[in-house]
Amino acid sequence: METQHGVASLYTDRRTASGERFSAGAFTAAHRHWPFGCLVRCTNLHNGRWVVVRVNDRGPHVRGRVIDLTPKAASMIGLTRSNGLCQVRIERFQ
Repeated sequence: METQHGVASLYTDRRTASGERFSAGAFTAAHRHWPFGCLVRCTNLHNGRWVVVRVNDRGPHVRGRVIDLTPKAASMIGLTRSNGLCQVRIERFQ
């Protein structure tokens, strides 16, 4: 299982690199290198809450961030528009 640590951010409404339609209510994410369709467990290091998401996009495009989460996935780990960023551990299952 591959693991990374860094900052997660919330992203919204745009076309995905995989061609899939963006859905704010889906449990999906953007990662720079991991393959489309792989499952990733994303754990908020501040509160211990986690969510499993499927990579369907490329990003984040900001230095220091490791993953972008849809609003639904972000809310599951306590990441909201008001705080915008959080420290996470991400683990790739596939």
